Amino acid sequence: MRLAILDHGHGVRAKAMFALIRVFSGHPVVDAVKLALYRPSFYRGGGLTQEAMRGPSDWSVADRELMAAFVSKVNNTEFCIAAHTATSALAYKDGAKVSAALADLETAPLTEPLRSTLRMLGKLTRENNVDVDDISRVLAAGVSEQQIKDALAVALAFNVTDRLADVFDFAVDDSAAIKAGAKYLLARGYR
Repeated sequence: MRLAILDHGHGVRAKAMFALIRVFSGHPVVDAVKLALYRPSFYRGGGLTQEAMRGPSDWSVADRELMAAFVSKVNNTEFCIAAHTATSALAYKDGAKVSAALADLETAPLTEPLRSTLRMLGKLTRENNVDVDDISRVLAAGVSEQQIKDALAVALAFNVTDRLADVFDFAVDDSAAIKAGAKYLLARGYR
């Protein structure tokens, strides 16, 4: 059951911002934004997510967006799958690559370091655990220790966000709204 507070519990400033977003984008405000602005002191995921997704990293923005989509797929969180699939596809300028990675990781046209990292993130998300052997396989694929840390930060951010999206029953918007959101995320990040 969807909590009505996401639709009706915001203050005047947030409501004014939502009106501006609707006017300028032509789309309703997505639930992720509604949550972030409902109780900023509660959901401080914006800083964590901004750093994980747009902070300094040897992973590209497209790679990290694919990681977010992949973690969300493992969690079966429809809103986040849609949002980050679109954002990754736009960042890569290759929707087929993203679709292939989410459909079959083993045959997708990915570099081995990225594929190995996604395997690790999938295991972590499914089993809540990775071990020395998992990390060793990722390192052997050519991923640096810092890249592993960066990927784990993406997984943390989206395992939290996916759970919030599920608990608050985030609506999956139409494809035009999802694409508009992807453009926004690429231009402005997660602030």
